[in-house]
Amino acid sequence: MINLQNILTEIFQLTKTIETNYPELYHFLEENPMTIPSESHPSIDKKILQDYLDSLRQLLKHHLETRKNIEEQ
Repeated sequence: MINLQNILTEIFQLTKTIETNYPELYHFLEENPMTIPSESHPSIDKKILQDYLDSLRQLLKHHLETRKNIEEQ
């Protein structure tokens, strides 16, 4: 079972990968709805962090698929 520390480590590593290797995507991280709380004092738990990690993975996956399609044309 993945614990909170592992999720945070994965978020950090993936964010660093995006920043370093895909700077064109990095600015989208600030616009990600997952990072904009709708409450004044949001509660951050394991599920929220896991959802955020999943959204980062999806963002990168979509970017790589789109880039691959463009390069094939």
